[in-house]
Amino acid sequence: MGRRRADPKAETLRESRTLNPHPESVADERFTDSEFFDARDLVQVKYEMVRRVEVDGVSVTTAAAAFGFSRQSYYQAAAAVAESGPAGLVPAKPGPKGPRKLTDEVVDHLEELLAADPTLRSSALAELIQQRFGTRVHPRSIERALARRHTESKERPKSSP
Repeated sequence: MGRRRADPKAETLRESRTLNPHPESVADERFTDSEFFDARDLVQVKYEMVRRVEVDGVSVTTAAAAFGFSRQSYYQAAAAVAESGPAGLVPAKPGPKGPRKLTDEVVDHLEELLAADPTLRSSALAELIQQRFGTRVHPRSIERALARRHTESKERPKSSP
């Protein structure tokens, strides 16, 4: 038995997290009768759903049903388009959005410790963070956080009086 060839567009959509998990739910005639419109393209489907309401005057309930979404999903998509244009429909990258352990408060404390004793090594700083905040942090993470803070402070424009 031969292997099926992978669809390059589907792979690209999957990699960008924009592959519609339910393309079979899209019943809009443009997606069923056209080669241009692709029900697998989540961004295109959501954009057309919003456009259908805002430009063509179709009701939210009708449009949401035709595109395989709930009314709530329509309103979320419409808000994303209003705020950021079609790019707002591209899903955000998964995962943490910021530091969990090395918060601004912790890094501020690290800088205070280093200001008081510049000879402290990252391993000693990690122990002090464990004692003060109850958080285990790898010494290399401390080094990166301090370097990042140093780089950010250099990039910030100085405010004029």
